[in-house]
Amino acid sequence: MKKTLITILSASLLFSCGGEQKEATEVTLEEPSEELSNLEKEHLPEKVAYADSVNAGLLEDTFKGSARREAQASIGDAIVTVNYGSPGKRGRVIWNGLVSYDQVWVSGSHWATAVTFSEDMVINEVEIPAGMYAFFTIPGRETWTLILNKNYDQHLADSYEESEDVVRIEVPAQSLDQEVQRLTYEVESISDTEGAISLSWDQVKVSMPFSIK
Repeated sequence: MKKTLITILSASLLFSCGGEQKEATEVTLEEPSEELSNLEKEHLPEKVAYADSVNAGLLEDTFKGSARREAQASIGDAIVTVNYGSPGKRGRVIWNGLVSYDQVWVSGSHWATAVTFSEDMVINEVEIPAGMYAFFTIPGRETWTLILNKNYDQHLADSYEESEDVVRIEVPAQSLDQEVQRLTYEVESISDTEGAISLSWDQVKVSMPFSIK
């Protein structure tokens, strides 16, 4: 079984009585076997702290790939999971550059960003059954369209069909004071019955609120 090793850098903070010190450590990742399908390769989370270290300013982002990451949180009795590809900014113009305005975007990289609800949810007064969905967006200068779509198993937005949307909402694009270098999702808890799925990249953040049915 042929295996390939990729070495990337993650960082940790060491605290001493003399102040804060940064220490770089090597983390070696084993890529999925070539015997696995491309889909399986893309959906295997790479459990490393690289993107978080980059976003925290501990590392210069030199990795050109997009690690697969997961965000997860419990809201009451429900578990919400987001599995996504995390590309880096690396000096590029993101909005209306790398990512076009007014076009459906995979909201990550490679395979569609997948959102899983363990319980039935309500989004924008629409009942969403428990299950897995693709999370697409249509970015704009001031407002974005956030979309949940039935077809989570697709590459980029190549097979996207609006007829398979389960809900669409319009939300404002929030400006961030600090740049987020690596695209990052969070599942935010608002209360025991309410939460939000947020996407942050560059200096923009958008959020899809939801509540447990």
